[in-house]
Amino acid sequence: MAQDIRKLMQEQPEQASGLAKGHEARFEARLDNEFSPKQKNSSFFWLKVAAVVIVFLSIGYFGFQKLSPDSSNTIAETPSEIKEAENENVAQITIGDISPDLKKVEDFYLTGINVQLASLDQSDENKELITGYLLRLGELDTEYAALNLELNEVGPTEATITALIDNLKLRLELLFKLKNKLKELKNQNNEQVNSIEA
Repeated sequence: MAQDIRKLMQEQPEQASGLAKGHEARFEARLDNEFSPKQKNSSFFWLKVAAVVIVFLSIGYFGFQKLSPDSSNTIAETPSEIKEAENENVAQITIGDISPDLKKVEDFYLTGINVQLASLDQSDENKELITGYLLRLGELDTEYAALNLELNEVGPTEATITALIDNLKLRLELLFKLKNKLKELKNQNNEQVNSIEA
C-alpha cells in the first residue's frame, strides 16, 4: 500500500505545463484595454477641472470673508435693522470695558440696583411714593446714558469715570432710601391699625 512518491512521479508521463497558445497576448491586450492612460485621462479630466475650480472658488470666498471689514459681512435686510446696527455702534465703551476693576464696580452697583428694583412691593398706598422715586431714577438713568456718550466721544477721563460711578452709587442709595420710606410707611400703617383695634 505504501508507495514511493518518487517512483510514481518518474513513471507518470510528462505533461506540457505551458499556457495555451496566444494566452499571453490576449492577457496583455485586456490589461491595456482596462488601464490605458488615454481612457483614464479622458474620463476623469472634467472631474479634475471641476475639483480645481471648486477649490479656487472656496479659497477665494473664505479669503474675501476674512479680509473684508466686519460691516460688509452682515447685510441688513430692512432699514430698521440698519438703524438698530447704528444704535448699537453708538454705545461702544462702558466703564466696564476700561478695566476689570471698573467692570467689577459697575457690575456690583447694577446688580444691587436690579435686586432693589425687583424687591419693591407696590400697592395703592405706596404707589405715589414709588412713582416719585422711579421718576428720579429715570432722570439719573438718562444722565448715565449722557455720561456714557461723553465717554465714547471724548474718551475715558477720570472725571467721566468718577461721574459714572457716582451716578450708579446715587441710584443705589436712592433705592435704599425708597426701601426705608416704604418700611416707615408700612410701620405707620401697622401702628394706625393697632391703635384703631385697641
